[in-house]
Amino acid sequence: MSTTATPPCKKVMVIDDNDVDLYIAELCIQHFSFAKELVLQQSARKALDYLLSLKDNPGELPELIFLDIRMPEIDGFGFLDEYEKLPEIIRKKSIIMMLSSSLNEEDHERAAKNKFVDRFLTKPLNKEKLEGIKFIEGRLINPQKSVTQ
Repeated sequence: MSTTATPPCKKVMVIDDNDVDLYIAELCIQHFSFAKELVLQQSARKALDYLLSLKDNPGELPELIFLDIRMPEIDGFGFLDEYEKLPEIIRKKSIIMMLSSSLNEEDHERAAKNKFVDRFLTKPLNKEKLEGIKFIEGRLINPQKSVTQ
């Protein structure tokens, strides 16, 4: 992935309460020109509010959401429960990938079973992980599972 290439994603959102993890994700996405626009949210609630605020402007929704599991107030799985209640126009626009340091097998299984989660990536985000995500014209062309939204 070249630093001068056209970004494969128009907009990516990272949801993580940890400042260091957000910073690493931001640097990686920017350095490897993965997205034209990056939205960082430090809580699941703020991320849900942000998505809902764009329901009348779906072209501004992120194509890809990197979601942490362990967060205060609402964790990643709580986010997914609330995400399911959002209007369909929002749910069908964004692809969710869990980005977590969790080694808990139950977390991995829950993520794999969730219809909104395409894959589970282990932190930190890096060049190899980004290169494994292929987008063409805003569509993921190498999903790890068929995501029903």
